Amino acid sequence: MPDNKAIIEKFYTSFQQLDAGGMNSCYSEDIVFSDPVFMILKGDEVRAMWAMLCTTAKSFSLSFSDIELLDEEYVTCKWQAVYVFSKTGHKVTNNVKAYMRIIDGKITEHSDAFRLSTWIGQALGWKGVLFGWTGLVKKKVQRTARESLLKYMEVNGE
Repeated sequence: MPDNKAIIEKFYTSFQQLDAGGMNSCYSEDIVFSDPVFMILKGDEVRAMWAMLCTTAKSFSLSFSDIELLDEEYVTCKWQAVYVFSKTGHKVTNNVKAYMRIIDGKITEHSDAFRLSTWIGQALGWKGVLFGWTGLVKKKVQRTARESLLKYMEVNGE
């Protein structure tokens, strides 16, 4: 039986090194991912998202902790990324709780939870602080993230 803790450690150690290939090697072919920015992604979209984020990361650091094996399939952990948001130049500190399902040594489901309004406030500056809690701004951020991902996939043939 694969060591689920070692899989999570490999995933986040690869993330620390901005190694999207290493991260994506931990995923099953039919991976399903969700978070408040990108919403639900599947398969190649997930792999392209990590490649895009690792490629555009500026002043990036990541730490992870509290890996908890809930049972033989489910794992949670906490991670924190600190980086400069490339579109605005604002520093972001994103505190995330990850939930993953691992089957046969591969992550099949991955959900990252964080407060979107807090992220928007940091990423967009004072406008984000004032308006980041509104549905209109949240939807705009989600739409822009999706468009960026699709453009990245088109340009990079993914």
